Amino acid sequence: MRIATWNVNGLRARLDFVRIWLEARQPDVVGLQELKVGDDEFPGAAFEDLGYEAVCHGQKGWNGVAILTRHPAESIERGLPGQEGFGARLVGARIRGLTFTTVYCPNGKELTHEDFPAKLAWYDDLAAAWSPGAGVPAVLCGDFNVVPAALDTWRGEQGDGRIFHTVEERQRLEALLGLGLHDLYREVHPESRAFSWWDYRGGAFHRGQGLRIDFLLGTRPVLDRVTHAEIDRDFRKKKEGLTASDHAPVIVDLDWPG
Repeated sequence: MRIATWNVNGLRARLDFVRIWLEARQPDVVGLQELKVGDDEFPGAAFEDLGYEAVCHGQKGWNGVAILTRHPAESIERGLPGQEGFGARLVGARIRGLTFTTVYCPNGKELTHEDFPAKLAWYDDLAAAWSPGAGVPAVLCGDFNVVPAALDTWRGEQGDGRIFHTVEERQRLEALLGLGLHDLYREVHPESRAFSWWDYRGGAFHRGQGLRIDFLLGTRPVLDRVTHAEIDRDFRKKKEGLTASDHAPVIVDLDWPG
């Protein structure tokens, strides 16, 4: 089973691009973030044509998350309890024995902005709410807007203390991992210097100035079935004249029963 996560940075603008990727990579389950469309505007028919059904928690013009799946899905959660003011940022479903949740974590903007402590509080609430149960195959994926370590940023240790690179943000991510989650890409590539986001400005992609902030986190039963993990850097490039998201998809293949 192939699972993936991707911040598409506006589904309306990226719909044809996402369809090209789905046809090329054939994922079974995908978590999408930053849809910027409401549930009533979600282009479900465009994905049904490719064999996908959607579980959506959209928001017009901002935020929004969805799960695309080629297998029957049972919707289990829409939104993070107590954090409704931060918008549509979490949706979960059960698919082929896997609890699959995708999130779009707050950006935080700047260290002096009121959104920064609110981001930390959002993370605290996510950790408090995350409880798939011991031994349950579960994935928590998405755009986490945190750089785990110097290896995950083009700035290296010089990035320490900047937004996405702070001790406080890293502590929140570590708290999630401490609940029994594993960074699946990093488990497969423990020393790889690879990024999933590059600013549109200043030729950052071509200059290698990126950050790894998009993750597939899995419980031990998921980690034990991982056969492959990659950041799909090729789909950060234009395709057929279409502009890519500033994020690349992250893909993990599982030796999944059934």
